[in-house]
Amino acid sequence: MNKKIVYSLKSLYREDMNIYGYTFGEGEKSACIVGPIRGNEIQQLYVCSRLVRALAVLERHNAILPGKEIMVIPSVNHYSMNIGKRFWPIDNTDINRMFPGYDKGETTQRIAAGVFDVVKEYEYGIQFASFYMPGDFIPHVRMMETGYHNPSLANLFGLPYVVIRKPKPVDTTTLNYNWQIWETNAFSLYTNATDQIDEESASQAVTAVLRFLARMGLIRYNCHGGYIASVLYEQELEVIRSDAAGIYRPLKKPGDSVCFGEKIAEIIHPFEGTVEGEILASTDGVVFFSHVKPLVMENEVVYKLIRRIHI
Repeated sequence: MNKKIVYSLKSLYREDMNIYGYTFGEGEKSACIVGPIRGNEIQQLYVCSRLVRALAVLERHNAILPGKEIMVIPSVNHYSMNIGKRFWPIDNTDINRMFPGYDKGETTQRIAAGVFDVVKEYEYGIQFASFYMPGDFIPHVRMMETGYHNPSLANLFGLPYVVIRKPKPVDTTTLNYNWQIWETNAFSLYTNATDQIDEESASQAVTAVLRFLARMGLIRYNCHGGYIASVLYEQELEVIRSDAAGIYRPLKKPGDSVCFGEKIAEIIHPFEGTVEGEILASTDGVVFFSHVKPLVMENEVVYKLIRRIHI
């Protein structure tokens, strides 16, 4: 294992922010795994730390294939993480909306440029990301529909679902999108937690990445074959919104089956404790995404369901 500084940002009042990369093996730049770009992505940091440990063990046992290099960047934005902020603390900008970056631009543009100059050289790119809406997911692989995406490769992670989304203009400045444009096979992995640690889905994510690296001929690693993934398009998911504001009490979590008309959440009046609204399943299916914050606003997305097809 070789630890090096990928990018360094000078600071007047704090320690310099050094973004570290851990490399395993030597040779062609084969796979790069990037951890949290936002300061609340604790689960993503934890998964990357476990990957660093796992790859170090594999390297000691000569299980990294000759001529292959794998890099893990455990954190891009620990400045924000250290003070409990999701975005860059000075101007509240999102580094994952600054790619491919600009080395003479604003601070977050410079950080994105410095990181991207390194990671764009790799054949496969894996990012542990979080969604713009707070909530929990079924573990899955997500890809942008850029014309360069490859769902067949995404299946090799062995996770239950591969989700493909049509990019919006705001998505063109994300790491995943720019990786693909620069001809890296890019994948975003989502577990069912962000700002807290979920051991079960973290283990599933680590195994999924090692499974993928083994199937691409980068490491020697034996594990369970995983799932034959179902490919979903994000626009086909059934979206359920709240009909009132108040204290949110979910009754279902990601992976649970639901039936049409079944009560899946309640909204409680914050002062009087009465039930202000009941959220019902609008289709038979499986919970893919669930809102988790204790408060909810009216018309906020609280569930996304995978519709069940009846034959």
